Amino acid sequence: MSGNEFDRLWGVDDLSAFLGVPVHTIRGWRTKNYGPPARKVGKHLRWDPTEVREWFNNLDQNAA
Repeated sequence: MSGNEFDRLWGVDDLSAFLGVPVHTIRGWRTKNYGPPARKVGKHLRWDPTEVREWFNNLDQNAA
């Protein structure tokens, strides 16, 4: 994990709130291999906030 070693990982609700998109959209992205990288912890998906911010900052601004 990058950044602070003890940063809390995000669940799908946290990611949804940060990006301002519905949880349903995030799940759809996963089926299309799109979106920030996630890891499975047991049956749960978790996101590293630092990696999410990197993914967001690397999005093509002209693609919108």
